[in-house]
Amino acid sequence: MRDEKNKLLDDLTGLATGLGIAAQGVREEVEQAMRSRIDAILSENGMVRREEFEAVRDMAVAAREENAALRAELDVLKKKK
Repeated sequence: MRDEKNKLLDDLTGLATGLGIAAQGVREEVEQAMRSRIDAILSENGMVRREEFEAVRDMAVAAREENAALRAELDVLKKKK
């Protein structure tokens, strides 16, 4: 009788573990589907992710700095004439 109870408990424990793993897999799939849908909605409305925005902003800052440096060099060259 005791062995039957232990086997039953082992079976229930294995089942619970399996359900937990399955639930985690479902959660990950739902998260991925939601991310994909959100990305599609953002794209349809002309919006970008924060990472993309920050990358473009950094490029714009670098371009402005380069422009300022080139303008300063040009001013120096104009004064030498």
